[in-house]
Amino acid sequence: MFDQYAQFFNELWALFVFIVLRFLLPLAFLFGVGWLLWRFFAPQPVPSAAKPERAERFAEFVMRVRELPSIQIPELSPRQILGVFTVLMLWIAAAGFIIARVFWGLGTVTALSDTVPWGLWIGFDVMTGVALAAGGFVIAATVYVFRLERYRPILRPAVLTALIGYGLVIVALLVDLGRWYNIWHPIIMWNPHSVMFEVAWCVMLYTTVLLLEFSPAVWERFKIGWAQKLLHKIVVPLVILGVMLSTLHQSSLGSLYLIFATKLSPFWYTPLLPVLFFVSAITVGLSVVTVECSLAARAFGLKREDDLLAGLARASAFMLSLYLALKVGDLVWRGQLPQLFALSFGSFLMWLELLVGIALPLVILSSARGRQDARRRFRAALFVIGGILLNRMNVAVFGFYDYTIQFGTIYIPSLGEWVVTLALVAAGVAAYVLAVKLFPVLPREEAPVAAQSVAVKSH
Repeated sequence: MFDQYAQFFNELWALFVFIVLRFLLPLAFLFGVGWLLWRFFAPQPVPSAAKPERAERFAEFVMRVRELPSIQIPELSPRQILGVFTVLMLWIAAAGFIIARVFWGLGTVTALSDTVPWGLWIGFDVMTGVALAAGGFVIAATVYVFRLERYRPILRPAVLTALIGYGLVIVALLVDLGRWYNIWHPIIMWNPHSVMFEVAWCVMLYTTVLLLEFSPAVWERFKIGWAQKLLHKIVVPLVILGVMLSTLHQSSLGSLYLIFATKLSPFWYTPLLPVLFFVSAITVGLSVVTVECSLAARAFGLKREDDLLAGLARASAFMLSLYLALKVGDLVWRGQLPQLFALSFGSFLMWLELLVGIALPLVILSSARGRQDARRRFRAALFVIGGILLNRMNVAVFGFYDYTIQFGTIYIPSLGEWVVTLALVAAGVAAYVLAVKLFPVLPREEAPVAAQSVAVKSH
């Protein structure tokens, strides 16, 4: 009994340390930065009867900076009210599952075991989340490295999507790690021979790069010109660093599974896993940007960038061709192609991945009509996202079924795993909408506004 209480208080202490490190210290840091900005950059004379040249107080400066554009709460239909209520209940349920996981362990909430230590949270939340966020470095490299300025209007939305994606990946890791309070260990406990060490550092550094890449929207919102000029000077090396980091950890996630030679199904175990992970990340990153831009234009009543999305569709068709050639060539080279025609769970998943996730969208995007038509392009992007999602789940979860069944174990995600995963997805969507409302992220149509101003002046 004493040991149970001791373990409980150890977990409580770890939770307290976590809150201090992840919330209180960042808040103190932000307060300190705000005070320095006020002290050295922001004081302005505020005339008054008693002191005509009284300096602006820190509290007044904070109140002035915190002024945000007014957000009108739209009138919601009954269906929309039901949706909002469902999301709130989902977040409350997820919070309950996470608290239970923190204090009583993974076994209380998940279907994981010693035989199956990784499941939905790694396969979907982490592996797929990192891949889906690849659009950030792809579009950033397109604009800043390859100098294709025409794609600049979709740069900030792509970077924002990537930033939110990596943020959710970090949260998912905190939930999934057995001793989540030790997540900071790679910072000071170096193990350069470990793939996980390299992935941890790349994710931390690339998340920092994404924050810096998105920061111009923040500086523009608060009209901090010197910060915009500073970021403008270092943005190109910053983007190159981000591309390098993304290349490393996208491929290293595939390298991680090279240690499962006797456990992972031969359909997915291959020395080409790092290459396949990197190529598929670029492919799905383009598709995520396509879906995000299409949905954002529809949701916020903006003009859809059809010409830019058609260009992305052309690049997606090329990457799909390369990815399909690598997948089929690898199966032929390893002698696994005949196994595709055997009736098995693995062959069914592989056929589904090849046909629906690669071949079908490739057929759609190979024609000019498919790339120009918004609906076909959107559906093809959804097929690509579904195919890469299935691939990551095959590698992380389904590919181990033949191995775990020998021990009488078949992994089926628990209710808690599904609730937390869906809650993270909903949180990502909410964060995107909030960021778009508060900061200049989406391209705005300036031509009609200019025309209206000219008309007003003429009258």
